[in-house]
Amino acid sequence: MEQKFCQSCGMPLTDHVLGTNADGSKNEDYCIYCYKDGKFLQDCTMEEMIEHCAQFVDEVNKGLPQPITKEEYIGQMKVYFPKLKRWRKAMTLGGDDCQSEELSIVNPQLSIVKPLIAQMADTLSVAYISSVDDEGFPWTKAMLAPRVREGIKVFYFTTNTFSLRVAHYKANPKASVYFCDEKGFKGMMLRGTMEVLTDAKSKEMIWREGDEQYYPGGVTDSNYCVLKFTATDGRFYSDFYPRSFVL
Repeated sequence: MEQKFCQSCGMPLTDHVLGTNADGSKNEDYCIYCYKDGKFLQDCTMEEMIEHCAQFVDEVNKGLPQPITKEEYIGQMKVYFPKLKRWRKAMTLGGDDCQSEELSIVNPQLSIVKPLIAQMADTLSVAYISSVDDEGFPWTKAMLAPRVREGIKVFYFTTNTFSLRVAHYKANPKASVYFCDEKGFKGMMLRGTMEVLTDAKSKEMIWREGDEQYYPGGVTDSNYCVLKFTATDGRFYSDFYPRSFVL
C-alpha cells in the first residue's frame, strides 16, 4: 500500500498515530500529534512547524542510509511542506478580489506573490514558455512579454501559427511560463495549460502597431495566432528561498 504522511508535520501515518475528528473517528490526513478531536493542536505557521520538526532529525536519521544535518533537514522541509494539505490551503490565492489582509494573516510572506507576478509580467521584456514534445521532453523558448493578462491567472502571447511550439500545444496543452528578474534575483514559474487561438476577436485583442514586421499580412495573417496560458499553480524564488502556491 502507498505510504501516507501527515499533512501537517510530514510524519509517516499508521493506524495507531492517526488523528481524530470531532466525532471521535479517525482522521486519514493528520497524525494525533497535530490533530485531535477535529482541531489542530498547534496554532502555528508553516515555518514554526518546520522549526519544531527539525529537533527530531536524529529520529529521522535512524531510517536513512546516509545521515543528514539539521540544516539539510530544514531545507528539505521547506521544499516539501508547501505541498502538504494544511500549508497548501494556507497558500492558496484567490482571484483579484482576494484581500491582501487575509493573505498576510495566513502567511505574511505570501502577501507579495500577487503583485510580484503582476509586476514581473508587466515590466520584463521577455518571458520563457515551455511545451512538451511527443517524446515527453520539455522545450523552452524566450518570448516577448505577454500582451494582455487577466489578473495573475491568464496571459496572452503572440506567436506564429506554423511554429513548433504551436504544434506541441495542439498535441499536449500542458505548459509553463517563467519570468526572471536577474537584477532582483527573483524567479517566477507558473504551471498550467496553453490554448492556441486563431479567432478574429482574440487576434485583434492583442494586436499592436508595428506587428506587421512579424506578420506582413496584418491581423488576418494566417501565420499569426494567439497563445492563451491559464495558470493552475506556481513557484517563486526570492531571498534565497523557494515558495509554492496554488491559484
